[in-house]
Amino acid sequence: MSPQVVQAIWAVVWLLVAGALSGLIIGVVVKVFGAEPDPRLEEVEGLLPGANCGACGYAGCAAFAAALVSGKAKDPGVCPSSNPAAVARICAVLGLTASERQPKVAVVMCGGDRDHAQDAALYNGVADCKDAMMVAGGAKGCRYGCLGLATCARACPFQAIEITPTGIALVHPERCTGCGKCVASCPRQLIRLVPRRATVHVLCSSPAKGPVKRAVCQRACIACRKCVKAAGEEHMSMKGFLAVVNYNDPPPDSVAAECPTGCLVAAGGGARTDAEAEVAHA
Repeated sequence: MSPQVVQAIWAVVWLLVAGALSGLIIGVVVKVFGAEPDPRLEEVEGLLPGANCGACGYAGCAAFAAALVSGKAKDPGVCPSSNPAAVARICAVLGLTASERQPKVAVVMCGGDRDHAQDAALYNGVADCKDAMMVAGGAKGCRYGCLGLATCARACPFQAIEITPTGIALVHPERCTGCGKCVASCPRQLIRLVPRRATVHVLCSSPAKGPVKRAVCQRACIACRKCVKAAGEEHMSMKGFLAVVNYNDPPPDSVAAECPTGCLVAAGGGARTDAEAEVAHA
């Protein structure tokens, strides 16, 4: 056996011995001086949803659990994805009190899909709303319309958003936890978190005058005030040329039938069909 081979073998042996000794020393130090893991940490982390959405203000559920157990975080109720039973159990384990939160859901404030809104140009770039915004502000004729390139859908950790066949983002309320990741992802700021109990929404975000909006979108709010008159100003009001819902005291579903363009919709029914909206506007 050549001297070079012998040297290589001894080098490997010494490395193995050094590694074993280092591991043994580290193990002894951890055993003697290391802190015992808090048994509550695993239970609290298991009670959190594991979505890692960041809505609590921490990097993920594991970080939030560690903050709760260590006392840095005081309110498990800030997690919008946790169910009430899990929050109650965390409070019992840690001796905390959760704040009472109002369940919220995301709503895309735009109804201008390809069947009702015009495009100003053909966009053939990266399928991302933020990238499309960098190319002349996006292809849509309405500068306040949903681009439908799924940036919000990819940001949602709960798969609560789909892009419809007609090219607009749609939130499924039964899946949405109100974490807000989609709100931050939308470059046109069209997504809002609203109280889950509210079922009537104005799916238009353009502040332009009615004729300007109607030139590019048949579902636009034309500021006719019919919804405000029907619901009462305690439930709805006008903000310039745009009707807005008072989400602290929302109107009943029936008011959606008053909208001549169909931009006012009700989750529980009551919105006009396309045919009815066209007849009312004629």
